Amino acid sequence: MTYTIEKVTTLIGARRFGASDAKIGFVLTDSRSLCFPEETLFFALKSGRNDGHYYIPELYRRGVRNFVVTEVPADYATEYAEANFLKVVDSLEALQRLAERHRDEFNIPIVGITGSNGKTMVKEWLNQLLCDDMFITRSPRSYNSQVGVPLSVWLLNEHTQVGIFEAGISQPGEMLALRDIIQPTIAVLTNLGDAHQENFISKEMKCKEKLILFHDAKTVVYNGDDPIVNGCVNELEDFKGERLFWSLKDKRAPFFIKSVEKKETATTVTYIYKGNESWYSLPFIDDASVTNSFACAAVALTLGVGVDVLDERMQQLEPIAMRLEVKQGQHGCTLINDSYNSDINSLDIALDFMNRRPDHQGRRHTLILSDIYQSGMTTDELYQEVGMLCQQRGVEKFIGVGKDLQSHAYCIGVKAKYFFESVEELIDSDVFKQLHDEVILIKGARRFGFDQLTELLVQKVHETTLEVNLNAVVKNLNHYRSFMKPHTKLVCMIKADAYGAGSVEIAKTLQDHRVDYLAVAVADEGVTLRKNGITSNIMIMNPEMTAFKTMFDYDLEPEVYSFRLLDALVKEAEKEGITGFPVHIKLDTGMHRLGFDPHKDMDELIRRLKRQNAIIPRSVFSHFVGADSDDFDTFSAQQFELFKLGADKLQAAFDHKILFHMDNSAGIEHFPDRQMDMCRLGLGLYGINSRNNKIINNVSTLKTTILQIHQLPAGESIGYSRKTYLERDSLIAAIPIGYADGLDRRLSNRRGYCLVNGQKAEYVGNICMDVAMIDVTDIDCKEGDSVEIFGDHLPVTVLSDAIDTIPYEVLTGISNRVKRVYFQD
Repeated sequence: MTYTIEKVTTLIGARRFGASDAKIGFVLTDSRSLCFPEETLFFALKSGRNDGHYYIPELYRRGVRNFVVTEVPADYATEYAEANFLKVVDSLEALQRLAERHRDEFNIPIVGITGSNGKTMVKEWLNQLLCDDMFITRSPRSYNSQVGVPLSVWLLNEHTQVGIFEAGISQPGEMLALRDIIQPTIAVLTNLGDAHQENFISKEMKCKEKLILFHDAKTVVYNGDDPIVNGCVNELEDFKGERLFWSLKDKRAPFFIKSVEKKETATTVTYIYKGNESWYSLPFIDDASVTNSFACAAVALTLGVGVDVLDERMQQLEPIAMRLEVKQGQHGCTLINDSYNSDINSLDIALDFMNRRPDHQGRRHTLILSDIYQSGMTTDELYQEVGMLCQQRGVEKFIGVGKDLQSHAYCIGVKAKYFFESVEELIDSDVFKQLHDEVILIKGARRFGFDQLTELLVQKVHETTLEVNLNAVVKNLNHYRSFMKPHTKLVCMIKADAYGAGSVEIAKTLQDHRVDYLAVAVADEGVTLRKNGITSNIMIMNPEMTAFKTMFDYDLEPEVYSFRLLDALVKEAEKEGITGFPVHIKLDTGMHRLGFDPHKDMDELIRRLKRQNAIIPRSVFSHFVGADSDDFDTFSAQQFELFKLGADKLQAAFDHKILFHMDNSAGIEHFPDRQMDMCRLGLGLYGINSRNNKIINNVSTLKTTILQIHQLPAGESIGYSRKTYLERDSLIAAIPIGYADGLDRRLSNRRGYCLVNGQKAEYVGNICMDVAMIDVTDIDCKEGDSVEIFGDHLPVTVLSDAIDTIPYEVLTGISNRVKRVYFQD
């Protein structure tokens, strides 16, 4: 759904500065998440540590034209001539008011869920129970805050049949705004726990704050066995709706739990709902899952799900994403990374996950845990419970980080236990260095910086270096920009570790120079960028189905090229609670590598995209087969027409702007009339013009040093298999670079050469894994002198021509063990 800017101005009671026409389909509060600038309304929120007004210039440059502000820029009429500024007293209140007015447009069931924990599980399970029959719009992830709730409710659209939204509070006075935004017809209180208890005088006070969500609901769902909850609900004198509470004790309860029977891997719940007895089976046995299923069942039955269907779907429930990442570690370790939060309930879930992981190697189970905050318990009670969990879940080694854990070491009844005040102290210790052959759960509060534990790399020491000239990257970028139209966007390809140059530093440089998108091959490359501070939009060109969660976690936008990939991505996004995740649709116009057929596949593609709301097409693209050669111009024209056929059909099916792009580095220069909305700059960024194989501005220089020089007589053979015999007395130098570093063996036996002190030195003998030999007979040199493998004086194209390949292969073949050195000349 979209609103005109005039309508938005009225809805939020703003004063408008600017007169540009605009349709608003997306609202934004975090500039790093920008995806659809043309239809985005940015709310410049202020917080104690940040101010959204600071990001207005950058967002304007990136195409955003509509802003809600508390302060209009003084130069808005000149510097922001195309913008609309909606001035309000409070940007957050304006965001909440807009979402509230948007909610008013829908006369459908809306489920509002609050509680100390279990909100996300109930929300996601309800979606699994209902989504086969109804189109669901629900909170993405845990968008349950003062900002998250309005962003979630804004996602309601004309297709929505049921909305499911979380409402989280941490202090008094927060629920009223969330209630007015959600306006639930069914309100659920999952439970009343200890989270955020420090901000409330009593549990009764916290309960009453949460129950504000119940006020105007038609049906409320809660635990009737909790005396505090039951008492507070009974005090709601003006509540006239249905009280659908569950109970294991009160047979008069609308949802009476007659029995709970746990088996090895499943639980059977027998219940009486409004006088009728039935049952369902659940593929979980932990208490939290069983209790949360009560709320899910009550809501599903209220929304018309039959008892037999409920049983069938309960048996198929899948666990929700718990932010647990399993990674292979060094020295025979497996890492379970949950370094996102730390509370006693999630600790139990994570420990249970570790304990149940099959491990045929008999490795020790180790827990690395930080101090736990906001538990609502005394520290003695808290860490005694931690100790009990460790014993129950089979922890054999305990590593605690934080002063509280240090002072409560006696509570941890694990034989091998170690305590440190900080992560840095742990990293410097022998305990950390000696971790091996263990299954390690890493769980800590974010403030402790536990991500350091999983990101540590062994420092590589090598005398061979790849020097990367960042200024040359910028010069090449500007070279291609000079061929582009002012409003054409640019994707810069930094896959394969930025063609061997090192993706992180290249990405930082490109981000500083305001490229619109970065593109990598696989999700792990994108994660590396995110973990190193890259906030630009990142496209994943070869998404793996095992990496969907990673892409969601790190805002990495995948290419979609097949129905199999599309369906799997949608399913995983829905499982994760994702809505409106941007993807890039690839069409096959002649490469015949990957992509949808513009003739045959478009109708079905559009149908599948329209029947879900988990993903949304941000761009559609294809690839010229031969933009680097005039010989293929006729075929390129046919490709372009075929692309337009499919892309235009896709755009016609959607209201929002979908970006079209097909020009690559060669196409930017050769086909300026085909630039459309965006271009993709690849090899040209690294200084190689693929149309003539010439260097524009050299970016990468591969260097090494002479290790040793031998004086050898004529007739001697060099290297493995005696492939080179010396025809004269010679000086042969050994250099510490081999095929494991990326020096191609096809350059062996005088087929290729390097430069020593500016002079050609041929490779002699077969290039070895770690060492190569070169002939320096006529060169004035000594051990320790520098050797240029390729670079400013020896173009990489000389090497690629010598072995009959392309520069891509040479550049991307440089091993990660080769140290990268970055400089600006």
